[in-house]
Amino acid sequence: MEKYIASIDLGSSKFGLCVARVNGEDVQIVYYKETPSDGIRASLITNPMKASMRLKEAIQEAEKELMIQILQVVVGMPRSEVAQVTAQARIDRSNQDEYISAEEVQTLKSIALETYPLPNPEKQIMLGAVAQSFSIDDEIQLVESEVVGTLSSSLEGNFKVFIGSRSATAALDKIFNGLQIALAKKYFLPDVVARTVLTEDEMTSGVALMDVGAGVTSVSIYYGGIMRYYASIPFGGKAITGDIRTECSISDDLAEKIKKRFGACLPGKLASLSEKVLQIRLTEPYKEVPVRYISEIIDCRAREIVDAMLYYIQESGLQNAIRSGIVITGGGAELANFVTLVKDMSGYEVRKGYPRFMFSASVGSGVYSTSATAAIGMILAAKDDNLPDCITVPEKKEVHEEELVEVEVTDETPHPETLFAPEEFGEEKPKEEKKRTKKVKVPKPKSEKSGFLSVFWNTLEDTALKIYDKANEE
Repeated sequence: MEKYIASIDLGSSKFGLCVARVNGEDVQIVYYKETPSDGIRASLITNPMKASMRLKEAIQEAEKELMIQILQVVVGMPRSEVAQVTAQARIDRSNQDEYISAEEVQTLKSIALETYPLPNPEKQIMLGAVAQSFSIDDEIQLVESEVVGTLSSSLEGNFKVFIGSRSATAALDKIFNGLQIALAKKYFLPDVVARTVLTEDEMTSGVALMDVGAGVTSVSIYYGGIMRYYASIPFGGKAITGDIRTECSISDDLAEKIKKRFGACLPGKLASLSEKVLQIRLTEPYKEVPVRYISEIIDCRAREIVDAMLYYIQESGLQNAIRSGIVITGGGAELANFVTLVKDMSGYEVRKGYPRFMFSASVGSGVYSTSATAAIGMILAAKDDNLPDCITVPEKKEVHEEELVEVEVTDETPHPETLFAPEEFGEEKPKEEKKRTKKVKVPKPKSEKSGFLSVFWNTLEDTALKIYDKANEE
């Protein structure tokens, strides 16, 4: 059965709105567009009103282009200020002769989330949980795919629970309630993005996913097909833009354009580009900024970001398990020489993480960029979760053609030749006026009310006379 799913990536510098047509396992992206965001800093909503206004514009633009109405969307929860803790849960099975089912595993996960005591429940909320291992009567350290289908009198699980800010998720509800759009589901983005850009082999053998956004940079470490560790810092590509703005005394908008067009890490590897000089024609005399200087500004902040990520990789204790290296995604991954910088600083193999080809698209190439991974990932996750249709197509209004009726109109107006009195020209006055009768078609009245009917027929008479006069002129 065909349905539509809409997702919105609420980034610190852009909103990515994606709409997909889903039919079974077939996913076709029919709309993807990024618009500048507002009211969000470090993935946290700081000004719900500004964010709501900008979101409303983006949604209306999509609805107009696709000729649909978006009823509900899936969104991502903030990636910053996330704490991770370990939780356990256990159930005793009454029927030991029945296989352990996937539903029982999900029940165990729900118990872990519901029973874990939040340190500050008024300000904190559970963002999600990832199963780390399961134990049954005779075995321990089983993964989910191994425990389903086994026989046991009990089932015990260890989970990694992620805790975030309650006010941040409450702001999401406030915004979309105001827009009269339901939130079909809120996703913990690190796991969603990972399953969009990483292969099964990478997640099994060990990999670190570095997601460089505008306001948040995060690292997620996978081993054995499971997320084992997550950490983030509250700055990313927007901090690099801010450095360029400050050092060159220019606007944010111009600094962002310079970063995207001429920005690069590793100024020593710019070759001939390092000799170029940018002329910024905003004042007299023109401001001249060498491209190499721009690269030096970028390189300093980029190294700071990479240093923080490498610190967290060491802190995880999984640095030796990352056999598939580091995958970089997010908008910041497009910065020239950034992959080389991470490789030089870490010693791991490094590649960019693009959305894998698990869908088709009838839109531009932007849907395959590193900045689209979150929006695309939520579409794919919502498809697997079998969420309902997110849109409706407004009914077309029937246009009724006006029925025409024939009306007989008599015109007693003299011919154009006799508009002046004949006596003035020494002519004899005609013995009698000529009268002409003509049938014309006019709209049939829509109402039978006497007052309206009177006005209508007065208008009808004027219309008929105009039609008649025009016929005479011809």
